[in-house]
Amino acid sequence: MFHKAIALEFNEGTSLEVTFQNGEVKLYDMSVLFDKYPQLSSLKNRDLFLSGKLAGAYGIIWNDEIDIEVETIYEDGVTIKTLPVSANHLVAHAIAEARGKIDMSQKDLALKSGIDQSDISKIERGVANPSVNTIEKLVKAMGMKLTITIR
Repeated sequence: MFHKAIALEFNEGTSLEVTFQNGEVKLYDMSVLFDKYPQLSSLKNRDLFLSGKLAGAYGIIWNDEIDIEVETIYEDGVTIKTLPVSANHLVAHAIAEARGKIDMSQKDLALKSGIDQSDISKIERGVANPSVNTIEKLVKAMGMKLTITIR
């Protein structure tokens, strides 16, 4: 399971906050890695630290030598809050998680569902507003069943 980062904020020192697609916001201090990975200690330089950028949804990169996978932050960081997520992001998270559980690529899902891979990508990033019919096609193509719960 890969958790997708959607926002990055820099705090004091070498701490950062990463917001994930599921609404969790994790706090992580990069200094915990300085002994294990000495090259990361250059992040003590505030200008360098603040130059970090999300590299897609799966990593943060500072330069050619310094980066971190957001999965490390998700697993080892401290959850400081959980934000409400939109229906699109809930669907995005559910589709991506289901696809990850069966180790199916977006390309394979596109072939099995008849839905364009670029549309699947948009759905999984939470930037598309798929119909229930589209969601059902994706779910069936993964050999799963769609269940909707209203509370």
